[in-house]
Amino acid sequence: MTQSQSRPRSAAIWHPAAQEREGLWLLTRLRDFIDDIANTSPARLALTVFAAVCLLFTFVLSLPISSAAGTATPLHQAMFTAVSAVCVTGLTVVSTAAHWSFFGQLVILIGIFIGGLGTLTLASLLALMVSKRLGVRGKIIAAESMNNAGRLGEVGTLLRIVITTSVVIEAILALVLIPRFLVLGEDFWRAVWHGLFYSISAFNNAGFAVHADGIVPFRNDLWILVPIMAGVFFGSLGFPVVMVLQQNGLNWKKWNLHTKLTIEVSLILFAAGSVLWALMEWDNARTIGALGFNDKLFHAAFASVQIRSGGFSLVDQNQLESTTMLLTDALMFAGGGSASTAGGIKVTTIAIMFLAIAAEARGDADVKVHGRTIPQGAMRVAISVIVAGATLVSVGSFLLLSISGESLDRVLFEAISAFATCGLSTNLSGEVPPAGAYVLTALMFMGRVGTVTLAAALSLRQRSQLYHYPEERPIIG
Repeated sequence: MTQSQSRPRSAAIWHPAAQEREGLWLLTRLRDFIDDIANTSPARLALTVFAAVCLLFTFVLSLPISSAAGTATPLHQAMFTAVSAVCVTGLTVVSTAAHWSFFGQLVILIGIFIGGLGTLTLASLLALMVSKRLGVRGKIIAAESMNNAGRLGEVGTLLRIVITTSVVIEAILALVLIPRFLVLGEDFWRAVWHGLFYSISAFNNAGFAVHADGIVPFRNDLWILVPIMAGVFFGSLGFPVVMVLQQNGLNWKKWNLHTKLTIEVSLILFAAGSVLWALMEWDNARTIGALGFNDKLFHAAFASVQIRSGGFSLVDQNQLESTTMLLTDALMFAGGGSASTAGGIKVTTIAIMFLAIAAEARGDADVKVHGRTIPQGAMRVAISVIVAGATLVSVGSFLLLSISGESLDRVLFEAISAFATCGLSTNLSGEVPPAGAYVLTALMFMGRVGTVTLAAALSLRQRSQLYHYPEERPIIG
């Protein structure tokens, strides 16, 4: 046999090294693709990662193993639940306790935990896993997601702190809740499951419940309600605030401006919400009218915390007074702290806008607070977030009105709850046809990542200008 005849036969021989090189080539291309997205558009990377995670959980929840009946779940129901879990919203189209199997509920819980880590943090972690390092742009992404809580060189450490802090707080909440479920007569493993589920759902402001009637059966049980309330409030502050509190405790002088504004506005909204909710519902026999004085006060405080993103409810939202529903709409739209598990336009956005209004009324050229000047760029981002949020809610409400034919108060309530990833519901989510469910799904997704990625894109996109047009002030107001 000649040498030329032996070549085809030797070429057909299987070489494991060749397949290994091909696998490494695919991983290299994937790494380069993600690095390219991160370098060209950090916001696009965050959006891509979150969309991929939602699609993955949609697929898993649609499998027969995820439902209690052992049948495949329709696409609109699986997608709605997956997005609601990953976007830590809490709205449902099917009963979490009745429709989903234990595996399905576990998938929902994992989705809540992953989603609670945050959009940009999740994107940074993916880039870190694929490339084994965080580049300068990747560090900027992570720093922006945590409101620059630390120097760029410390971002890898901060990412670990975020995950560790979440696990520790959720474990503490679970250790408080599990004994109570045991006392109430549940077996050990069921008590452990319920304690873990409610602790993760509470800290991540998800609002999911694994009891058929939610947490209503525990409406008089402070041992359960107080930890849930504390978990929701603490989670709504945001990881940048949590890290500052870990480092400096209650030393006000060492807090940065973001921490001061977040805690101040959060406490103001909590106090105002509690007082107003109590006044509006005090004599409403359908909600708290028949309760005692102390129970009414606690219900009002509990509702005020949950309205801004928690999503747990002790009363039927359909039975609220019209004024209370309007108050709820406003507080849901406000939301919680930046880089937190809460939704809405965020409390620092509200703070910046009110400070700007006050400065304009006084005739001040600068917006000042706590010895600091708010830069013009921050005010542009705040305006963009508010306008984007209002536009999304308006468009979503218009579509839901056309699809469902329901009253405006119910539709607006559900649309704001979806956008603000709050989870409070008038049960419209379960009543609308699949088209309405898709609209609410889009609102939940955009509410979780839309304004955040918009703010990140605007803050990272600072172009130098070589010319400046003459100024001319139009008439405003």
